Amino acid sequence: MPRIFSRYVARRFVSAVAAVFLGIFILVVLIDYIELTRRSAGVGNIPAWVIAMTSIYRVPQITERLLPFSVLVGAMMAFLNLSRRNELVIARAAGMSAWQFVWPAVGVALILGILSAAVYNPLAAHLGEQAKRLEQSIFGSRSGEESGVRFWLRQRSGDGQSVLHAASSRQQGESLAGITVFVFDRTGGFAERIEADTAKLEPGRWRLDNARVYTTTAPPRDAARYYVETNLTEEQIRESLATPDTVSFWHLPLYIELAERAGLIAVGYRFQYQSLLARPFLLAAMVLLAASVSLRFFRFGGIQRMILGGIAAGFLLYVLSKVTEDLSKAALMHPVMAAWSPASIGALVGIITLLFQEDG
Repeated sequence: MPRIFSRYVARRFVSAVAAVFLGIFILVVLIDYIELTRRSAGVGNIPAWVIAMTSIYRVPQITERLLPFSVLVGAMMAFLNLSRRNELVIARAAGMSAWQFVWPAVGVALILGILSAAVYNPLAAHLGEQAKRLEQSIFGSRSGEESGVRFWLRQRSGDGQSVLHAASSRQQGESLAGITVFVFDRTGGFAERIEADTAKLEPGRWRLDNARVYTTTAPPRDAARYYVETNLTEEQIRESLATPDTVSFWHLPLYIELAERAGLIAVGYRFQYQSLLARPFLLAAMVLLAASVSLRFFRFGGIQRMILGGIAAGFLLYVLSKVTEDLSKAALMHPVMAAWSPASIGALVGIITLLFQEDG
């Protein structure tokens, strides 16, 4: 009997989480599609299917961050439905404890976390790169203007220093769009300014495409290709311009190793890797938090207050994860501690609450 009921709880939990995640996915796709349609209104005749594919490619990286909330809400829905239909009352009358119908959902959450890190994250990272490629084909050099993210890079060459600004980054910083380069001579004086559509990193130099060069001694001139020397390597470019959430889970150890060989810290990659390793336990902690506020019988009342408490606890856990991430990137907290703290604290709070409610 306990085994049959455990499988039943697991199925209800999976269906609830899938329904919540699918609903969030469709909603985010619609919102993103409308936003891209608004942005592309002044570009030209862009096919609707191109905008739709761009939205579909962009959304997986967004919904990946919302997966813990999907598990939290799905677990609350599953447990509340079991309680509303008096199935939990019958299970307890048959001699089952609360832990026997919580652990199946916890086990499923661990499996979902493993699949999310090992399968969904690489897929989302790949589709994110495809979305950037489509955005660049639609908006050109303006592809990253409305994202609010800007990339700045200071570099040195044999002729002096230069400062590079990019509106968007692809391929972990090796390909940039919306380029402006300020070049200075060896004495620190201004030499020239270059504006280009794209920039591609080559050994020892940047290749600028469709560039326009401005100097103080001559009128502006156009160049199909223009080269700017740099002393930066691929590893240094990745450390400076890459966003770790666009790197696949399976490639993160290689990026960390390359950064260490180059003498870089690679805090962002380390935190991303540890957070993906901790994701199964974070999802399990969400299930425990949901169970601590959803197992109360409906006839006792106070269900709405407990649901709001569960949502607030999930939000506070998300805030904690962002705080620890910022502390890790500022070198104020070790990446392992920063990535595993939210899962550990969430699981501890859920277990203690369940112990007091069910066994206390």
